[in-house]
Amino acid sequence: MNLFPFGKAALSIFVLTLLAGLWLVAQPAPHKTTTLTYWTFAKPHYEAYQKALPAFEKAHPGVTVDLELVSNTALASRLQAALLANVDVPDLCEVEIGQAGSLFRGPQKDIGFSDLTDRLMQTDASHPVSLYNQMVKARFSPYTSRGRIYGLPHDVHPIQLAYRRDLFAKLGIDPNSLKTWDEFVAAGRRVTVPGERYMIQFSDSDAGLGMEACLLQRGGGYFDPQGHCIMDNETAVQAMHWYVPLVAGKHPIGKDIGGVSSQFLTQAVENGYLLCMLCPDWRCKLIEEDMPRLKGKMALMDLPAAAPGGPVTSTWGGTMLGITKHCKNQELAWELAKYFYTDPAQLEERYRTLEIIPPFKGAWNLPVFQEPHPYWQDQKIGARYIALGPQVPFQYTSPAIVTAKNKLSEAMVACIQYYNIHGETGFEPFIRARLGRSANEVRALLNRDPY
Repeated sequence: MNLFPFGKAALSIFVLTLLAGLWLVAQPAPHKTTTLTYWTFAKPHYEAYQKALPAFEKAHPGVTVDLELVSNTALASRLQAALLANVDVPDLCEVEIGQAGSLFRGPQKDIGFSDLTDRLMQTDASHPVSLYNQMVKARFSPYTSRGRIYGLPHDVHPIQLAYRRDLFAKLGIDPNSLKTWDEFVAAGRRVTVPGERYMIQFSDSDAGLGMEACLLQRGGGYFDPQGHCIMDNETAVQAMHWYVPLVAGKHPIGKDIGGVSSQFLTQAVENGYLLCMLCPDWRCKLIEEDMPRLKGKMALMDLPAAAPGGPVTSTWGGTMLGITKHCKNQELAWELAKYFYTDPAQLEERYRTLEIIPPFKGAWNLPVFQEPHPYWQDQKIGARYIALGPQVPFQYTSPAIVTAKNKLSEAMVACIQYYNIHGETGFEPFIRARLGRSANEVRALLNRDPY
């Protein structure tokens, strides 16, 4: 009589599965003893926090922090899935500025992050100035939804121009004379040689590498403080009209080679193919590491103003730290957040590693920011970025921020294609129509989901 009619192979699998199950019952996985779980998507942040954690854990006996490095491309979707399922939710999580708004979807009671507004505004006898008033206020705007703040800003990211100082001198360009973009463009027209040399790295396909920073500098953006889409307003139209001829037509002065960091970009700058790059503080370290042979040949200058007397900087990139509602020890999580983001010793050490200035103004008088940097012609680059911090523009977000960024790039590409064929003939009406189309697609998305 065949007691197991499905064959010996199936019987073997059944027996092995049974034995494995019995072993798991006898050897259960250890319970997680970590006090707090912290996600970050940036490897440099992860490495800096690893060095900082022992002191925090020593100051809080019995506390352990599980620091996890999560891929940025998967972080937002993974976090959203974790929050919905209430499984594997971190206590604290860093989120890139371009994805933060997508996590503020739905009624405020359903947002997965804790509301930090009251904590930030709190004062008492020992802290007469609120933390909110000790930080660069513009950096809260991307992490604010319906008047409430859900993220602590990690950075300010003012933009300067990184330029080949030696080639500027050879070509007779005085950086101190380039106070406005008009002056900068005029110099660029003079020295640009199509196919051989371009004044600046500007993209003709990705609005995030050029167009967006210029739009923000002019007071524009994707959304207003109420979350209404404004990417087709007059500021946006004029910014697009100004930008496109710089990367298209018969006399472009801008070219994109290699994106933010690549071997191609390094070669382009070393060979003098590109003379300038938009340089937020975080890009200084990338340039130093990618282009070591240019030490002493690079320098920083203020961003030209859109109009005389206007802001001489913009912003590019950013990170927020949020505390999830899942966190069972909110007070301890807040202490860790403040330790990483406001402790002067940590901020000083992190600046030496990352060259990113903090939004916490209480740390701006640290000596490290006044140190000359040999790579940049002994410029005090920290002090330069700090001086620009108060001018960084506000930028507002929405759950549709990712879509809006993509739609601006689509509109920019369409405008470039039009300009290459028709030039200025009918160009401004085309810009208005094309930006309006992109903005209306974003509005349609928001109307389908009012949150």
